[in-house]
Amino acid sequence: MLLSAEKITKSYSEKILLKDISLYLSEGDKIGVIGINGTGKSTFLKIIAQVETPDSGSITKIPGIRIEYLSQNPVWDEKLTILEHVFLGTSSETRETKGYEAKTVLTRLGIADFDKPISLLSGGQRKRVAIACALIHPSDVLILDEPTNHLDNETVLWLENYLIKYTGAIIMVTHDRYFLDRVTNKIVEIDNGSLYSYQVNYSGYLDLKAQREEMELGTERKKRSLLRKELEWMQRGPRARGTKSKDRIARFEELNKGTGKTETDKLEISSVSTRLGKKTVELDNISKSFGKKPLIINFEHIISRDARIGIVGKNGCGKSTLLNIISGKTLPDSGSVIIGDTVKLGYFSQNCEEMDISLRVIDYIKEINEIIETTEGTSTASQMLERFLFPPDLQWNTIGRLSGGERRRLYLLSIIMQAPNILLLDEPTNDLDIQTLTILEDYLDSFNGAVVAVSHDRYFLDKVVDTIFEFQGDGTIRKCLGGYSDYLAGVTAGQTREKAAKIKTAPDKKNNSNKKLKFTFNEQREFENIDSEISALEGQLGDLSQLMQTESSNYVKLQELITQKEALEKALEEKTERWIYLNDLAEKIAEAEGK
Repeated sequence: MLLSAEKITKSYSEKILLKDISLYLSEGDKIGVIGINGTGKSTFLKIIAQVETPDSGSITKIPGIRIEYLSQNPVWDEKLTILEHVFLGTSSETRETKGYEAKTVLTRLGIADFDKPISLLSGGQRKRVAIACALIHPSDVLILDEPTNHLDNETVLWLENYLIKYTGAIIMVTHDRYFLDRVTNKIVEIDNGSLYSYQVNYSGYLDLKAQREEMELGTERKKRSLLRKELEWMQRGPRARGTKSKDRIARFEELNKGTGKTETDKLEISSVSTRLGKKTVELDNISKSFGKKPLIINFEHIISRDARIGIVGKNGCGKSTLLNIISGKTLPDSGSVIIGDTVKLGYFSQNCEEMDISLRVIDYIKEINEIIETTEGTSTASQMLERFLFPPDLQWNTIGRLSGGERRRLYLLSIIMQAPNILLLDEPTNDLDIQTLTILEDYLDSFNGAVVAVSHDRYFLDKVVDTIFEFQGDGTIRKCLGGYSDYLAGVTAGQTREKAAKIKTAPDKKNNSNKKLKFTFNEQREFENIDSEISALEGQLGDLSQLMQTESSNYVKLQELITQKEALEKALEEKTERWIYLNDLAEKIAEAEGK
């Protein structure tokens, strides 16, 4: 055992976040901490990292243990350069021995200008530098709070593989479900101050949690049935309450005290939108550059009424700029954006709009809309807040007392309350808990309008979108049909074809002009069968891609399918290279025989 957190309790004002919870971290543990926003996940990590003290309980570490902590909001020295900040507080010897490693990690994280001042970095770049700081310094325990936020898909994949190979213990908070499933071997859930532990990865947790809740509800149903019988007896009148019934009265009173758990609180969002006419949004030959860097060049697209578009690409390539152009916040350098008369845009931006933190939660929503029509009828602002996991007591709190995740959830509600019919979502998964994300995905599935989303969350893209716009970094945008897994499969297949083409066009370095060309017996048989073998492999890959879509919510099965797919792609690549060789040889044989 490396570290133990025993009987930890922590409260803020009257709200109890953690109530007498314990966690033991051993060598090889890779723990994911989950729970809805505001339950105390980040606070728990701070207590384990000993940057915050609990009200009661203790943290015990083995002597000499090294801990690295990635905070959601690191403290920065704006005067330092990137590399100086990475090695802040270390010896000159460490800087010399770790210099190459630091530059390598920073480069893999997309940071190439090591001498750039911290003051000139964007929020996303700062996140990458903070991750590099945590990874570069030797540690036995890595504590990571939302490490995947603000990272593009390529960087998330690199970090995922890095942590899978990491030999120390890890405890992290993240909403990335693919990431959780592939990196962790243990899940702990914080719920209403209590901690539930599962010795499995995320997909295993889903199965075990469903079993636990079913058992809890079963016990509650039995308890309520017994309570009804006791209530009937109590209502029969004084004659039933003789001396021999005192134990029974005590039992009823004990049952009546229990509040019970009827079902897990869930965020429910009805599909709320205004009518959308035939004319939506048309992007007519738009271009946009910043300085000499082209972000978008001559892009055209008409957003259909039921569009489900996901936008991917490296950070800084122009994804958010495209949303800003659609929303009218940014003007294109050339081209035009034509908006239909019935279009009502809802823009869920990457950075929450400035909120008046002195406002009460209920007043903030009422300023947008006091009553809204939903698919289930009319709902008041207070009722909608309850659906968004803001109970009445929390509604009367000021926004300043909410956690970052709770503010993000409140901001999402403020967009929904406007009843838009085209939703623009810029990194909607950042800072939202998994439960909120799951229900948001269900909401978008039934949303009666168009959705355009910038996201690095692979699971979210697979579940929500049917078209991918890929920013290729040179101002061009490539359109791909399907979800993220389909897009990735297409990229992989394209790389295979490109490699095969290079092999085909490569000059033959061997001079066999004096040697008679002919097939061996085995080559002849291989040449006759290779076309059908390649077709069979391509068919298997197609079937596998369809199966991956249907199994997108089964993480264990999906991982197996991904492994099978990689093996098939490797076999297809080898078979393609062999096909090129045999066809070239056949052409040379035919040419030689013709002479």
